[in-house]
Amino acid sequence: MPIEIQPASGVQLDLEYEQTVTSALYRDADLSGTVAGAVEFLQCRFEKASLAGSHLAQVRFIDCVADVADFSNLRGERGVLERVGVTGSRMTGLAWNDGLLSDVTFADCKVDLTNWRFARFDVVTFTDCNLAGADFTHADLRGASFTRCDLSRAQFHNATMEGARFRSCELQGIGGLTSWAGAIVHPDDLLALSYALAGALGITVSDKDR
Repeated sequence: MPIEIQPASGVQLDLEYEQTVTSALYRDADLSGTVAGAVEFLQCRFEKASLAGSHLAQVRFIDCVADVADFSNLRGERGVLERVGVTGSRMTGLAWNDGLLSDVTFADCKVDLTNWRFARFDVVTFTDCNLAGADFTHADLRGASFTRCDLSRAQFHNATMEGARFRSCELQGIGGLTSWAGAIVHPDDLLALSYALAGALGITVSDKDR
């Protein structure tokens, strides 16, 4: 991020197709419901800003920071997140299908019911995040790491998982366990994972004799 960054103004608050915004501070900015394609944000900061319910196909966030922002129900199919840090933000229902994430961190974020189908994760970390019900179908998660995250009911059908890391995560009710070949799971998570695997195989776990 640049040392000095100016508040967004004028056309930076009225996004248009193929617009590029450089070094702008979106503080308390309400951009909810915006519709524009191929918008590019370079070295921008989002503080308590809202892009909720926006449709920004092929949007690109590069060298950006989001702090306590609202990206809920944002549709960014084929979008790019590159060298981005997201903290304390709400992203419920975000759709980033067929997108790319490279060198991205999510910390203490609400990322539940999100759509990451066919997305590629390259050096991406989720820490203390709620990812309940997230859909990673056909996603390439080889560069993803999840620590203390709620992944209950998340779907991993046909995902590429070799090298993906999980530690101290909630894994109840996850789907697509047959795609977990090559994933790296901390010993603390093995019990929860074994119950999920048993459920996927139709095995009933019971301590009763009959």
